[in-house]
Amino acid sequence: MTAFDTPITQTGGALVGPWRRPRQMLQAQTYDAHASIHDDATAQKLGFRGGTIEGPTHFSQFAPLCERQWGQAWFERGCLSAHYRSVCYEGEEVQAILMASSVEQPECQIQMVKRDGTEVLRGTASIIESPTALDLRLRELKPLADPVILRDVQVGVPGKRQTVRMAFDQTMGDLYPFSLRQKLAVITENSPYYSGADNPWRRPIIPMEMLSVLFQYRSKDDPLPAKGPAVGLFADQEIRLVKGPLLVDEDYEVEREVVALSGSRRTESVWAKTRVFDKTNTLVATMLLNMATLKDSYAPYEEEYRRLYGAGR
Repeated sequence: MTAFDTPITQTGGALVGPWRRPRQMLQAQTYDAHASIHDDATAQKLGFRGGTIEGPTHFSQFAPLCERQWGQAWFERGCLSAHYRSVCYEGEEVQAILMASSVEQPECQIQMVKRDGTEVLRGTASIIESPTALDLRLRELKPLADPVILRDVQVGVPGKRQTVRMAFDQTMGDLYPFSLRQKLAVITENSPYYSGADNPWRRPIIPMEMLSVLFQYRSKDDPLPAKGPAVGLFADQEIRLVKGPLLVDEDYEVEREVVALSGSRRTESVWAKTRVFDKTNTLVATMLLNMATLKDSYAPYEEEYRRLYGAGR
C-alpha cells in the first residue's frame, strides 16, 4: 500500500505539492482561562484578520514530498525545521515546495507560499543529523533584553517528565479540543498509514503535525513561570524523529527544557526543547518550539516595564 496519493509535480530541481486550504481546528482553544490567537475575536484585537491556522498544520503538506524523496526513512528519522514567516487564515490556499536536486540529497530546503507569493514558512527537511534551519537561527539569536513576561523563566531548567498518549477518539484537552479521528477527517494529506495497520510498522502511526499536539498535550500541567494572561503564537518549530514513527495508542514520556530566550519589538520568546522517550526509555523524537508571546496582549506590560527598568520601552 502506498503512503500517499497526493499529486506531486517535479520541476526545476523541486518537488511541488498541490494547492490546499488547511482547516482551522483551534477556535475553542483556551489556556490560562482565556482564548488564543486561533479565536477570531482575540486575534482581531491583536491586529490579525481572524483566527490563524496553527503552524504545524502545514507540516502535513510536506509529508508526501518528503516520502517521495526519502521513502520509508522519512517516517523513521525525518525532520522538519521551520521558521513561520506569516500567518495563514482558513480559506487561503497554500503550497508546499521541497528543493531536491537529486534523490541522494539527505537535506533539502523547504518553503510554503500563498497564491499571492507570500511566504508562510521556510526551513529545512532532512533525514540526517545535520545543522537545521533552526540550529542556524539559534546561533544568531540575541539574548532577550529587559524581559517582563518572561522575567522569571530560566534557561536550562528541565521540567517534569510526563506520560502522554494519543488514541483515535481522545480529545486532547483545552489546548487541542479535538481528536485524532476528527483531524484525519480534514487533514490536508491523509494516508492509510495513519488509520490502519497496513504499513511497515503494522500499527497506525501519528502524523507529524499531530506530534506537536501529543508533545504539548500536558504542557499546562507543568507551566513555565511566565506572566499572564497573555497570548502567544508559534514562531519557529522543529520536529525530529530519532526512532520513529510514533504510534497511535502508545504511551510515551516527554520532558521539556528551556534552551533560549529571545525577543523582538512585539514579542518575548521562549525556546523549549522537548525530548520524547518510549517505554524502554529510548529517545524516539525531539521538538524545538519557539513560543512567542505578544507584548501587547499582556495588559500591565507598560506599567511593569517602567517599574522594572525605569522608562518606557
